[in-house]
Amino acid sequence: RHQNNGVTHVLSILDPVSLDPEALMRFPSHARTTLRFHDEIDTGPGIILPQREHIAAIVAVAQTLVSQSNGTTPHLLVHCQMGISRSTAAAAILLAVFNPEESESEIFSRVLALRDQAWPNCRMIALADELLQRSGRMSAALGTLYAKQLTRNPAMGDYLRANGRGREVDMAMVPDGLRIHE
Repeated sequence: RHQNNGVTHVLSILDPVSLDPEALMRFPSHARTTLRFHDEIDTGPGIILPQREHIAAIVAVAQTLVSQSNGTTPHLLVHCQMGISRSTAAAAILLAVFNPEESESEIFSRVLALRDQAWPNCRMIALADELLQRSGRMSAALGTLYAKQLTRNPAMGDYLRANGRGREVDMAMVPDGLRIHE
């Protein structure tokens, strides 16, 4: 669906052993960055977690796009396996670099507008928070996004807890300080 949209750059975030998506080979020529790590937030056997160098690579993609734009508008496609967690975290990181003056809540509102099922990977966001010197504000705003998502779909909390993402559910705080319960 994106093949004829003038994509100039692609950021692929894939599992370590996944094959490159065949669909990308049909795209017109584009610059591509591929990162490989699992969509996990805690260590486990055989798990490759997102690391600082992965986040630095995402920041470098943004900086390259800004420096190479020369009056043109680059078109970046960001994708991961499911389009829910790693790619939406990357989108938030990219938006934070492109718009350093924008608040974290505005950044995550834009992510939700782009992808309504977004559930950005909290480890990626915590690393970006540190790398971009946002003093924990990205992680705090992420908790608000999680709360919105759990309000829309409370059953999602049980699924996430059962699949090792309970810490993210715990981040979903409502303004009065009460936890969202699934």
